[in-house]
Amino acid sequence: MLAEHLKDVAIDIEPLPDEQTCRDAGVEDPADLLGLYHGIPLTERSVTDSGELPAHIVIYQRNVEDVCETVEDVVAEVRITVLHEIGHHLGLDEKDLEALGYD
Repeated sequence: MLAEHLKDVAIDIEPLPDEQTCRDAGVEDPADLLGLYHGIPLTERSVTDSGELPAHIVIYQRNVEDVCETVEDVVAEVRITVLHEIGHHLGLDEKDLEALGYD
């Protein structure tokens, strides 16, 4: 069921966020950004959005690696970060995600 809502969502890996991405996301320290959802959440979409680019999630590899000590930590952090960004795709905000443990 969840997979149906994710069929058009790409997940990309980039080394680090650029300055413009940080500004757009309201992040002062680029190291704080582990991942980012780009798109219109499902709960906010309408027929007028048909010309928009598909949603995608970006994971920032170096930032994830910097907050982890082991490979197992990286796997766990990537999982949490991807689920956090999927939450945004589904329409959850930061408060909702924190309550679910995906902060």
